[in-house]
Amino acid sequence: MPDLFSSPDDAPWTPALLARTMRRVLEGGIGRVWLRAEVSGLKVYRSGHWYFTLRDAEAQLRAVMWRTYASRHPEPPADGTQVFVYGMPTVWEEKGELRFTVLELLPGERLGPQQLALERVRKALERDGLFEPARKRPLPPLPERIAVVTSLDGAALHDMITVTRSRWPAVELVILDSRVQGAEAEAELVRALRQVNRLPRIDVCILGRGGGSREDLAAFNSEAVCRALAAVTVPTISAVGHETDVTFTDLVADHRAATPSAAMELAVPDRDEILGRVSSLGLRLGQALGRGTRLARERLARAGDRLEVALSRRLERPRRDLERLGAQLDALSPLRVLDRGYAVARDASGRVLRRREDFVPGQPFGLTVSDGVVPARAVGPA
Repeated sequence: MPDLFSSPDDAPWTPALLARTMRRVLEGGIGRVWLRAEVSGLKVYRSGHWYFTLRDAEAQLRAVMWRTYASRHPEPPADGTQVFVYGMPTVWEEKGELRFTVLELLPGERLGPQQLALERVRKALERDGLFEPARKRPLPPLPERIAVVTSLDGAALHDMITVTRSRWPAVELVILDSRVQGAEAEAELVRALRQVNRLPRIDVCILGRGGGSREDLAAFNSEAVCRALAAVTVPTISAVGHETDVTFTDLVADHRAATPSAAMELAVPDRDEILGRVSSLGLRLGQALGRGTRLARERLARAGDRLEVALSRRLERPRRDLERLGAQLDALSPLRVLDRGYAVARDASGRVLRRREDFVPGQPFGLTVSDGVVPARAVGPA
């Protein structure tokens, strides 16, 4: 088939040429067929078209059902429903993706094998109380070491590191590498989560990955992974980057984040916010101390005034009594008698000479008058 598998003049193939050729081979070689599969991730767009995934235990296939055919059904099938679909495989040239165009859809069993397996896991976890809100633990306000279980090759890790550096650079991240999808993801996630309990001084554990289809998130609905997550001894955050689908790890973890970046925003504080709060608290404390000091000063001044008035009143009567007694003593003072013209005679030893016989002729004595002492001497009898 040279016209089909060669290009003019043996020139290199282009992606468009290869995709177009693949489409012709696929549509011409297989044609229309019936498939028995399980519906997953069905979305109904405003245009009326249905986009979903057809899957079984071993493979999955993107599918589309155009509005012309979808409008024949009263409602789309629920996720997990097993169906029979009639259509043909094709290649979406713009994306280079294999896709199955559904022309007819017949509901089969209510739940397919994959959905039944999920229901069994959900009931087992629910029975053991792993979804109970009462077992949820709060996150520490200032974590020092955070264990992150994710793939080293994923964009989720880069996002978490970026958020951590901008919000709280002091925190230490301990990365436990694990596949997050595929056949080996379940075992590796369980191993990494068990290892968290052996690490010293871990404050928080984050289990995360970026977005993906429902099939890509299968490991996060695994019973073994959920039980390993529940056994982690520190508070946990499930950060599976797919807001529309809630995995079982989201329900088992202490906290759920819509994306890995949002998980870091939950786990670590914002440095700028804390600095602002500290600055505000310092300002409020200074203002409160100023008001308190001013009030204390005003109260002290008022207390001083009241004390001064009270003391003045308390001392007023004793002062009046003292003045009265002083006046009385002053009136009885010998000096007042001397002021009226009297004098007091004293010998050299200070003895008062009261009688005539106390004066010895020729003996000196002092005569005290109102303004001092006058030396004198006694003469013979008069």
